[in-house]
Amino acid sequence: ITAVDAHFNCVKFISKTAEEMELNINAIKSDVFKYLEKASGSYEVIFADPPYDISHEDFEKLHQLIFEREWLAENGTLIIEHSQQTSLSHLSNFSDARRYGSSIFSIFEM
Repeated sequence: ITAVDAHFNCVKFISKTAEEMELNINAIKSDVFKYLEKASGSYEVIFADPPYDISHEDFEKLHQLIFEREWLAENGTLIIEHSQQTSLSHLSNFSDARRYGSSIFSIFEM
């Protein structure tokens, strides 16, 4: 399995599980920066899982685009998954950070 196949299979799995559980989830596999620049929407929860090796500036850009373009609904939550070597607690709307194994979920709220 290549990385591309693995990502496609994850999107398929999320979509299938959401359908089976009758959850309104839209799983998208795309270059996040291109997608956020051109699309629009408002969501209660956004879960971003970028590659851990992107630059700290790109993590900040991801956060910035989501808040600037008002992707989160009122009282919405943004969750960004990243490694322990990355800290996002200095960014606006930071609420909490939770550790799951070697991953950190930084949580931001409107």
